[in-house]
Amino acid sequence: MTNVSTEVSDRLLDAAGIQIDKLPMLPVIFDRVANACAEQMRAVAASPCYFSVLDIEQGRIGEMLEPYEANAVTAILEVPEWDTEVVLGFDRDFIFTIVEVMFGADGHEMPEEDGRTFSNIEMKICSRLAEIVCDVLTQSFSMVTKATFRVERMETRMHFAVIGRRTAQAAAAKFLVQAINRGGEMFIILPYAGLQMVRRALSNASATDVGGARDPDWSRQMQQGVTRADVKLRAILDEKPITLGEITQLKRGDLIQLSATPKSPIKLEANNQALFWCQLGQADGLYKLRVDDVFDPEQEFIGDLLNS
Repeated sequence: MTNVSTEVSDRLLDAAGIQIDKLPMLPVIFDRVANACAEQMRAVAASPCYFSVLDIEQGRIGEMLEPYEANAVTAILEVPEWDTEVVLGFDRDFIFTIVEVMFGADGHEMPEEDGRTFSNIEMKICSRLAEIVCDVLTQSFSMVTKATFRVERMETRMHFAVIGRRTAQAAAAKFLVQAINRGGEMFIILPYAGLQMVRRALSNASATDVGGARDPDWSRQMQQGVTRADVKLRAILDEKPITLGEITQLKRGDLIQLSATPKSPIKLEANNQALFWCQLGQADGLYKLRVDDVFDPEQEFIGDLLNS
C-alpha cells in the first residue's frame, strides 16, 4: 500500500511541473555553492580552482545520469528535512584535475585519458570532497530554509546512483571547474519530491534583494578573500620621454638626466594604476615612503593640460 501511495504522490509531483524559472532563489543558491566551493578548495589545493554554474536543467533522473556511466563518481546525500536524497557527482576530468592540484601539479603533465577504474586514493579524495560540498550546500540553502546535507554512500555505477524511480523528474545543476588549464564537471541532482518541500521558499524572489539582509558568513568570506590578495607596488621617482633612436645609442657609463630631486613627490602605483603621492625618506638604513596624498586622475589631467 505504501509503494502505491508513493507512486501516486510522485506522479502528482511530476504533473505539477515545477519550473526552474519560477524558483528564482535556486540559481542564487547555486551561485553561492560555486563561490563557496572555490573558497573551500583554497585550503586543500596547491593551485587556484574556479567553480562556475554551467547550466541548470530539468529532466528525468535516469536520463541525467546515463551519460556519466563509467565516467564519474557519485555521492548519495541524505537530506532529512526534505525526507529525500540528492545526487552529487564528479566526472572523470574533474577528479583527475582535483587530484593533480592537491598533489602540487602545475599542468605540464599530459592529462589522464584512459578509462581505468578509479583508485582507492581517488575514491577517498572524492569522499572528502563530497563532505566539503555537503557543508557548502547546507550553508547555501540556509538563506531560505533549513536543510542538512549528509553523505550516505559513494557509487561508481550510475545504475546504483538512481534515487527513487528512474523516470522521476529532477532539477540538475552543472558546475564547470577549472584549474591548471584543465577542467571538469561537478553536478547536483535535486529530485522534485525534495524541491516540492521548499518550493515556496525558493520562489520568494524578495530574498534575492541585495539591499535586504545579507549573509554574514558570505560577506566575511568575500572580505577575507579580497584582503588576502597579493598586490605589487611600484614607486616612480620620475619619468622622462626618450626616442627609440636615443635608446639604441645608450652605452655603459651614460647618464640620463632626471628633473626629480630627493624632495620631489613619488608616485605609487599598483597594476599600472596610480594610487598615492608619497615622500621619500630613510630610516634604519632603508628607503621608505610616506603617503602624503591620494592620486586624483582628474586633477592630474588638468595639471598636465595647463603645463603643456
